[in-house]
Amino acid sequence: MSENHEHQHHILSIKTAGIILVLLLLLTGTTVAVSRIDLGFLNVAVALTLAVTKALLVILFFMHMKYENRFMQMIVFLCFLLLAIFIGMTFFDLAYRGG
Repeated sequence: MSENHEHQHHILSIKTAGIILVLLLLLTGTTVAVSRIDLGFLNVAVALTLAVTKALLVILFFMHMKYENRFMQMIVFLCFLLLAIFIGMTFFDLAYRGG
């Protein structure tokens, strides 16, 4: 019952984890700071851009997606693309509803 496991686990270094943590904290601070500024319609775009950036950092490094095979990366990318399409459809619906 011996199986050949070719998949190696990647261990994130403390330095890399610290850099990602600092970036996440800076992006969170930026999110809070930008939320206090009235940018009109750009508020939503800036908030979503910051949220997606933080999510990508978490997925790539803390969920180790950066070190996965291409198939798994493509599946996650397609999920993000589908989510972006649904969010975009929601914005178009709200824009043309006139409410």
